[in-house]
Amino acid sequence: MSAQPVENLSPEQAWELLGGSVIARLAVSVDNYPDIFPLNIYAADGKILFWTAEGTKLSELAVNSRVAVETDAFTSRIGWSVVAKGHARILTTSAEIEAASKTPLDPWIPLPRTTYVEIDVDEITGRRFVFGDDGDREIR
Repeated sequence: MSAQPVENLSPEQAWELLGGSVIARLAVSVDNYPDIFPLNIYAADGKILFWTAEGTKLSELAVNSRVAVETDAFTSRIGWSVVAKGHARILTTSAEIEAASKTPLDPWIPLPRTTYVEIDVDEITGRRFVFGDDGDREIR
């Protein structure tokens, strides 16, 4: 890891961190009104998969499929953040749904989920942070 306080990650490093994540946030926007949703995800092979029920997320994705997904982690000394952007689509064919059901994607709570959504990522960025004293104040 770099000694710099902020390190830009390569796409490969960002994918590695994203692939190890199970919790993320989905950002959508409809009519210039942004919304954000916590998700459990599975990320691999240039795609992010999540499972959801009918509601606001699906309605907003039907209007604007362009989305961003953010995930991060931190300790008291280091942290990182990854943002992936792409187009979301509902999986509809039986082959797609069967393949999605075989991934290690598990819901947080046992509510019925009826729809798999896949995000085809076309842009991914990541940064790693080293926390510390900025000279004027202590970071806690």
